Amino acid sequence: MSARFANRRFAPSLLGTALVVIGVAVFTSLGSWQLSRAEEKRALQALYDAGRETTVTLHIENVDRLGRYQHVRARGRFLSERQVLLDNMPSASGRPGYRVLTPLELASGGIVLIDRGWVPMGDRRTLPNVAVSEEPRELSGRLDELPRPGLMLDDSAQGNDEETWPRLLNFPTHATIERALGFAVARRIVLLDPSEPDGFERAWDIRTQFGPERHIAYAVQWFAFAIVGVVIYLIVSLRKQET
Repeated sequence: MSARFANRRFAPSLLGTALVVIGVAVFTSLGSWQLSRAEEKRALQALYDAGRETTVTLHIENVDRLGRYQHVRARGRFLSERQVLLDNMPSASGRPGYRVLTPLELASGGIVLIDRGWVPMGDRRTLPNVAVSEEPRELSGRLDELPRPGLMLDDSAQGNDEETWPRLLNFPTHATIERALGFAVARRIVLLDPSEPDGFERAWDIRTQFGPERHIAYAVQWFAFAIVGVVIYLIVSLRKQET
């Protein structure tokens, strides 16, 4: 393929054309993915902001129907002898540690997991003391989902010794948690409000993580790479016509 423009001839190589087509496709795909991530972040922030407008009394019947990040209030008692430590959970500053999931037996019936926050790892061979009073209480927090990894692996055989509590689990599914605990729990968890007692480090505000603006910036970069690739391709392919 060739064409003449004034005293120059457009004569790209087959290899150069193939490389620029592949490069532009990859860069635009990555840019589009970053834009979709930005939209997801906007949607999550909208849910978070909407959830704080009202506080709903939590029952086992509505825990899985309410919106994510809905602010709730619950009455019940903790089951301190059956707690779960979520492994590979860094703190807000990136320190290694665990998140503490404690079953709350609701006064109205049913059990929901309360995320009481992050604790440091310390000595890997010694699990932290996360015991808590089982006296009846009223607490508040936000509904959320179990943390999920970027790549889900088979978790059927994970965990520490079956006789050891708290049970250490690495990105468990709902079914894995129920199997470890030995009883049914709601699929949603409750992120304990930072103002509530008997919790650990709690930095739940999703706005403390990077927002949609950074994803948009990344998208602009990928689209810019695609444009630069095309410009370089055109410049290299335009050859001066011999006279």
